[in-house]
This record gives sequence, structure tokens and C-alpha cells, in this order.
Amino acid sequence: MAGEEEEERNLIEILEENIPIDITKYINYVQSPHCGAISTFAGTTRDTFEGKTVLELRYEAYVPMAIRCIKSICTSARSSWNLSSIAVAHRLGPVPVGEISVFIATSSVHREDSLDACKFMIDEVKASVPIWKKEVYSNGEVWKENSEFLERKDELVVPSHGRKCCGKKVMVIE
Repeated sequence: MAGEEEEERNLIEILEENIPIDITKYINYVQSPHCGAISTFAGTTRDTFEGKTVLELRYEAYVPMAIRCIKSICTSARSSWNLSSIAVAHRLGPVPVGEISVFIATSSVHREDSLDACKFMIDEVKASVPIWKKEVYSNGEVWKENSEFLERKDELVVPSHGRKCCGKKVMVIE
């Protein structure tokens, strides 16, 4: 029974506006005496993009679907790597320069599983989860598509057979 509980140790949180990510919380969640590795990824807002001064990023999401998609990504990661625990947190709303917008932590007995799974997780989150990013510059703003999404957008919808986990990552603004 303990093994079954360990197998499903996932903590997934989409944080409401202006709630910072407490990385210690997620690292403590994945930590275990039988694990020799904890790998993390923290995505932060940088101050420039293609020569433009970035003031902040703003995130919006379809939260129920985002959580379902992240759960599916956790399941995929577990099918490829021997993981103990996974934690994923993503902020919504404005994220100023230098602050964390997304955080992923994985733990495993050996480092290779944890490191590889952590990279897979962030790439999948950016490619397929319905979370949208607007970059706010000193001279304007623009909705952005992640390069991971652009590279895989044709894979994310299966024609006439329905959608994969998250379908297309498209936001219509009226």
C-alpha cells in the first residue's frame, strides 16, 4: 500500500494572482529518505527579450484543464522514469522581473531519473498546458507562444480522432 501511495505523490498547484511560489514547500514535498536526488526547475521573468525591456509577465489559465494536463504529464513522466514525487506550481497574474512563474521538483533514487524527468516536465508544461503568457514591455505588450508549443502544435490535436490531453493551446481575445 505504501508503494501505491508513493507512486501517486504529485502536488500540482496553479496559484492565484500575486501569490509567490514558495520553492521550499515543493522541495520539502518531494524530499524523501530513500531518494538520493531532487531536481528542480525555476522559470523566472527576465528583464529583456529581443532588445526590449520587459517589465513583467502576465499569466492566464483555464485552471481545471491545466491541472488535468499537468496530471497527465506527471503520469507520462512516471511511465518513463522511476520517480518518487513530483511537484509543479505555476503562478497566474503579473510576475515581475526576477520572480518565479513556474517551479517543478522531482525526486528519485538516482539523479538521472530526476534530472531527465524534470526537463521533460517543463518542456511538456510549456508545450501543452493551457496557460497563456503576455510579455509586458516598457513600450507595449504581446501575447507569447512558447517555442516548445510552436514546435509541437500540430501534434497536440489528433485530426478527426479527438484531442490529446490538452489540445491546442490557443486563446481567443474578443
